[in-house]
Amino acid sequence: MSLFKNIFSKEKKDSLDKGLEKSKTSFFGKLSKAVAGKSKVDDEVLDNLEEVLVTSDVGVDTTLKIIERIEQRVAKEKYMGTDELQTILREEIASLLSETQGNKDEGLETIKREVPHVIMVVGVNGVGKTTTIGKLAHQFKNQGLKVVLGAADTFRAAAIDQLQVWADRVDVPIVKQKMGSDPASVAFDTLNSATAEGADIVLVDTAGRLHNKINLMNELSKVKRVMQKVVPNAPHEVLLVLDGSTGQNAFEQAKQFTKATEVTSLAVTKLDGTAKGGVVIGISDQFQIPVKFIGVGEGIEDLQVFDKYEFVDSFFKI
Repeated sequence: MSLFKNIFSKEKKDSLDKGLEKSKTSFFGKLSKAVAGKSKVDDEVLDNLEEVLVTSDVGVDTTLKIIERIEQRVAKEKYMGTDELQTILREEIASLLSETQGNKDEGLETIKREVPHVIMVVGVNGVGKTTTIGKLAHQFKNQGLKVVLGAADTFRAAAIDQLQVWADRVDVPIVKQKMGSDPASVAFDTLNSATAEGADIVLVDTAGRLHNKINLMNELSKVKRVMQKVVPNAPHEVLLVLDGSTGQNAFEQAKQFTKATEVTSLAVTKLDGTAKGGVVIGISDQFQIPVKFIGVGEGIEDLQVFDKYEFVDSFFKI
């Protein structure tokens, strides 16, 4: 079964539209200037479009891929009016996302086969990692699933305290130790507790420092090894949380973390407060890792399952 039923209610769609408003307004303002005074898509328009995409944080490599696809269509159709450009751009971006995201929402289809389903959450401090865990716990619990949190980011006392606040708010159990404890020990205790309690979902927070990639790699590898002593295939998912408002910095973080550990899915947060929403397109394409969740507001319901079609529809909605 798919854990997240990705049927967009009007409220969720409105929240997505509102969350992408700044990105959309900025993008179309630039696009209008790029085609001003032009009726035909020519080399100059394509050069301008390339600049629009790069400055909208889509990323250079993904931008070149999009431009190349549009060039092929222009060559094939011989004449393309600038009034068609928005439609073509929309189609090519949707196509690009489909190649990474697949054609259907996978949700967490292994949930009934892999119980407890263990999600290790990684990401640097300040990206909204703990908040994302809290919001996910809320959504899982609302679907009738038994959730346990593990506070394995023992590097900062604030991280443990913040996760405790979310555990209290959502009313789910949390396993924690004192600051400075071995993260692998916390993960081990968390999975033992979750197994004993018959939990469906385990969300394990991990340290978010990147100053020494080797240490991070060793730490995450150790956490994984210790988890597998309790649940053989754990973690079933490694979710990397990225702050969308940092634009190109999010690319760099994704690069560092994918080198440090195997990342299976992404959550891109804080899209509502930024004009850098294009980063979702570039990160999805460049890392070939599906974006599973996006944060489009501060509300507990504003962490949404990423739907590529709804995202593109909201981004291009006039």
